[in-house]
Amino acid sequence: MLADLLASPGGWRHGYDIARQTGLASGTLYPILGRLSDGGLLETRWEDDPPEGRPRRHLYRLTAEGAVLAAAVAEQAAAVARQAAASSGGRVRAGRRGRPAVEGA
Repeated sequence: MLADLLASPGGWRHGYDIARQTGLASGTLYPILGRLSDGGLLETRWEDDPPEGRPRRHLYRLTAEGAVLAAAVAEQAAAVARQAAASSGGRVRAGRRGRPAVEGA
């Protein structure tokens, strides 16, 4: 989820969009968003002017600190994937939700 938010670190995203992109169910997603917000890693606000007939959405974006953490987590995941690839002879394929997966593992 952090990688998804990092793809547009300054942009506001609503929960349904994040859920669609990450595949996380709302019962998993919203508690995570709440903890990230409580930890100062995520800014939240309500949508200003929603289209008529639709309620306002809660919007989220990474804080500067959150973006730094997300980049560090992404780099750590890339390092693990490189290490896994090296130990498996270099055969790495895209796994679930675009994460690297090692073939034959």
